[in-house]
Amino acid sequence: MRTPRVWFGLGLETGVGEVDALLAHAGQADRDGLDLVTLSDHPYFADRLDAYAALGVVLGSTTAVTGAVNVTNLPSRPAPMLARTITALSALSGGRVVLGIGAGGLWQDIAKLGVRPLSPAQAVRAMEEAIIVVKALCGGGDPVTFDGEFYRISDLVPAQAPAPPIWTGSVGAKSLAVTGRVADGWIPGHAADWRSSRFTTSRPIIDEAAAGAGRDPSEIATIYNVRSRITASPLAATRDDSGRWVGGSVRQWVEELSTAVLEHDARGFVYFPVDDGEPSEIALARWAREVVPAVREAIRQA
Repeated sequence: MRTPRVWFGLGLETGVGEVDALLAHAGQADRDGLDLVTLSDHPYFADRLDAYAALGVVLGSTTAVTGAVNVTNLPSRPAPMLARTITALSALSGGRVVLGIGAGGLWQDIAKLGVRPLSPAQAVRAMEEAIIVVKALCGGGDPVTFDGEFYRISDLVPAQAPAPPIWTGSVGAKSLAVTGRVADGWIPGHAADWRSSRFTTSRPIIDEAAAGAGRDPSEIATIYNVRSRITASPLAATRDDSGRWVGGSVRQWVEELSTAVLEHDARGFVYFPVDDGEPSEIALARWAREVVPAVREAIRQA
């Protein structure tokens, strides 16, 4: 039986005034052997870097780490152009790209870009069409014609680069079903973890939709955004009153993440340092050099 891949990543800064930290941390992640770095996408905010411009610079300054936008604001990046962007980055980086994609949430801000607002149901249907279009425009082959509700392309030749893994930030039931039908992974919203009610109620919707589409649900990965402390000493409690994981010592992290993989089928973790008074470099070093290698070893020995 093939052991599924487990991704270990780092969430990078995206502020216009955080360029030095962004590049330094991307380089640190690359040197320390992490699998993934991610950037958020909020093009309507002037104090944020454009996610795909930043991703191109990050991929150009690293050699091994994969890059992803977590998650792409689809309404401002039409699917055919998004396909061209992602295949170009793939060709330039040797395939080191994952496509994170979302239906769009902050519509009041998105509309300021001149984008026509969509209802929640329309946004979900547009996301499903977008994933279909992106996949069709990757991997070479015959020209593609697609006549959908939101996207229409005619006789467009696909790029040679293969389609990257596509992960969604789905939240609602209809969006989760889209993930099951056409995506490769799911990033639970609101930094929900493997013991959360969000996971236990949402993942079955993905699995049912996948099975209904003739897919193997186990091939759709769950990747978690983790915003918690890595402390020098163990914490008396690693979860708060609501049950949310708050972190702990390296050993506590290793035990928790190993359990998440082996008992809850977690396929990835993207770590976001929290402001707890320590320099972020200390937390990043603990994550990349202590937590991640130990979890990888625990998984390997299981």
